[in-house]
Amino acid sequence: MKASAPKAKESSAPKAQARAASREDVMPPPVLGEEIPERAWLIASLAVLMVATALRIYALELKPMHHDEGVNGFFLTNLLRQGVYHYDPGNYHGPTLYYLTLPVVALFGLNTFAVRFVTAAFGIATVWLVLALRRYVGAFGALTAAALVAVSPACVFYSRYFIHESLFVFFALGIVVAALRFYETGAGVYLCLASASAAMLFATKETAFISVGTLALAWAFAHVWVKWAGGGRGARGRKKGGEGGGGLAKFDASGQAPLFVAGAFALFAFIWILFYSSFFTYWKGVFWDSFEAFRVWKQTGMSEFHSKPLDTYVRWLWQEEAPILLLAVAGACVALFERRRNRFAVFAGAWAFGLLAAYSLISYKTPWLVLSFVVPLAVVAGYAVQAFDNWVGGARRWHSPALAIVAVAIAVCTYQAVVVNFREYDNDRYIYVYSHTQRQALDMLKEVERASARAGAREPGIIVASPEYWPLPWYFRDNSHVGYLGNVSTYYDPQSTLMVIGRKSDNPKEDQYGQLRAVLAASYVEAGTYPLRPGVTLVLFERRDLAGK
Repeated sequence: MKASAPKAKESSAPKAQARAASREDVMPPPVLGEEIPERAWLIASLAVLMVATALRIYALELKPMHHDEGVNGFFLTNLLRQGVYHYDPGNYHGPTLYYLTLPVVALFGLNTFAVRFVTAAFGIATVWLVLALRRYVGAFGALTAAALVAVSPACVFYSRYFIHESLFVFFALGIVVAALRFYETGAGVYLCLASASAAMLFATKETAFISVGTLALAWAFAHVWVKWAGGGRGARGRKKGGEGGGGLAKFDASGQAPLFVAGAFALFAFIWILFYSSFFTYWKGVFWDSFEAFRVWKQTGMSEFHSKPLDTYVRWLWQEEAPILLLAVAGACVALFERRRNRFAVFAGAWAFGLLAAYSLISYKTPWLVLSFVVPLAVVAGYAVQAFDNWVGGARRWHSPALAIVAVAIAVCTYQAVVVNFREYDNDRYIYVYSHTQRQALDMLKEVERASARAGAREPGIIVASPEYWPLPWYFRDNSHVGYLGNVSTYYDPQSTLMVIGRKSDNPKEDQYGQLRAVLAASYVEAGTYPLRPGVTLVLFERRDLAGK
């Protein structure tokens, strides 16, 4: 009996250590600093979401539709009224935007607010997903990151656009959140959610391969960096790095791993086929167009179209998102070199700056692409604030130094967001206002309405002679008597054509004003000239009897 006692102790110790190691692996990365009380967390989270909602929903119809919004609206109109949409890999992005917006416009009508509401809702949902990272960057860090995304000028501006970017960023972040939950819990449902998010990402925009590739490289970098920096210290090193990952062992031991892996692949394929086949009606979209898109957009990325210098995105971020950029740099440095390394923070830094580098290396650059890396930059910025708060003492000092940093960052971003979204939304001196429709174009539309009312015509005959006319088809979507000829005719019938819209330009090759005046002199008068967007001015002619008095 005496001999057996030491033996029992020796055999139980490894078991206890194994159980402890198992618990350590299952646990998420250690929460940093002193946690915010749950009630305070809920109130703060709700406040952040309310701010995000207000900035994205208020006066959603204020700015005119952009050229690209008009094109997307055209596809949506055809889908709603004719039930037809076919993916085109040559010029346009994926089908999710149209199909996810379809039920909204079917219920609430085909109007500017309804279509933009969908992208605004995804922008708000992205803020919610950032809050879901609380276990990985700390409560204060997650609130800071979510608040920065809520008021980021880019995130607000392009959430109020009917383009693909808002959906794209949501699905990319969805992959990360679902993968983290799977890594932590081993629940197969999260593997399927990550797969579904990836499929939706690829069905939204062809640049998905950049995001997914960067995510994979960031994960590999974080794994190697934390392992190298840990110096092979075993369980202790893993704990400090916040490695976790016991969920994978649990998943393997469940006996259902093959079923869930197969299900995840099947779900990805189903979503891909569903959208690119236009709900099983256009098989060319699946077997040819969806793959042809990668070749087309590779050529686009290497072309001179929208070509800009290597440092363009950094300069744009410095001009419009400086607080997020500065805090993100600090957060990435802290994640790399702090003694108690957080694997997710290292990953997030590599993800954010990896995307910034990837898009910077591509010559094709547009402002809305910054959304892809502004959100992960905000996450890393939140981690920087959390780390600083831990360093100065956390809740024992009421977070005052860290709160001061957050307050300044949010104040700067909010001011810039309000200016660019509600005051200077068509001023192309601002980076995000990229070839946007001028507000004076709405004055032309009002004049068209007045002339139509004087003629007593619900659908007046209008000829658009200008080859540059988007987004006018969106605004004339309920008028079947509008023709887009793109050139000047030798004669216009005043009985059927009440108005003619042409282009006025200092460039003789583009100008139609002189020709139109000569052709229309007998029956029409000039109603006014209106800037459509930078470099494009339209001139409206209306029948003499309809001219305003």
